[in-house]
Amino acid sequence: MQTRATPDVYNDASRATAVLPEGAPSLPSRVSWGAVIAGAVVALTVGLMLNSLGAGIGATTVDAAARDTPSASSFGIGAAIWVLVSNLIGLAAGGYVAARLSGTSDNTDGTLHGLAVWGTTFLISAVLLGNLVSGIASTAASGASSLVSSVASGAGSAVSAVGQQAANRTSTSTLQNAAQGLVDRVQGALSGSGGAPATMTSDQRKAEISTLVTRRVTDGQLSAEDRTRLNGLVAAEYNISPQDAQARVQQAEQQATQTARQAEEKARSVADTAASGAAKAAFAVFAIMLLGAIASVLGARRGTRDLLTVRSARVA
Repeated sequence: MQTRATPDVYNDASRATAVLPEGAPSLPSRVSWGAVIAGAVVALTVGLMLNSLGAGIGATTVDAAARDTPSASSFGIGAAIWVLVSNLIGLAAGGYVAARLSGTSDNTDGTLHGLAVWGTTFLISAVLLGNLVSGIASTAASGASSLVSSVASGAGSAVSAVGQQAANRTSTSTLQNAAQGLVDRVQGALSGSGGAPATMTSDQRKAEISTLVTRRVTDGQLSAEDRTRLNGLVAAEYNISPQDAQARVQQAEQQATQTARQAEEKARSVADTAASGAAKAAFAVFAIMLLGAIASVLGARRGTRDLLTVRSARVA
């Protein structure tokens, strides 16, 4: 009896491998930029319209003749609340329009369209606000430049006229003599430093006192030798005893130290106020943007289409 070898079907089947396409299947895009742009336009328009209405209402509350105008704080708070509510209403309307025009019936897609309207609206508002601020700054700078040019031109004409009159009334030799006298006086004051205070002139003592005081301010303290020298100069200049001169110098130093400390405290207070104001402004912007995102999402969820399930009745 002759036997035939049967093929190993199971082994061949186990060796077979399935070939699958690489990556996930491609899905069609479900974003409608036309709906997003339309929603952003509606949001900006509604917000601008309501803000214009608020500006008109606020203007009617100003009564300069009867002096019955609200205070600046009340007016500012009311205006801020009106602007916030107007922008929220506009974003809600824009989110509704975008979700409705996108034609989607998925809540997630509608929500994303509302967020797209929110982001687009805030970007457009930031660009418009930046252009407005830069335009105002450019106009102010141009006006200031023109004003400065006019003032400089007028000042130049006035100086020229005054100089012409002075030249007509004063000879060159007189001006040279006055300038040379001033230079000689300064040189004499500076050349007398280091001598005995009693033998120095008043200008020499004042010049050296100014030098020592400047050194005290810049370095923060004086050496014992410089302090003794300063006390002697003050005593000779104001004709007082060395003890009174020392007390006067100490009092001046205490006043200078107190003034410097007050200036430092004021600078720190101004810096703290500026930092606090910047932090409050940043938090306020964050809160406004968060509320705007919520309003856009609520409007988009409201504008998302609902699926209608139609059940066919069985005909008996």
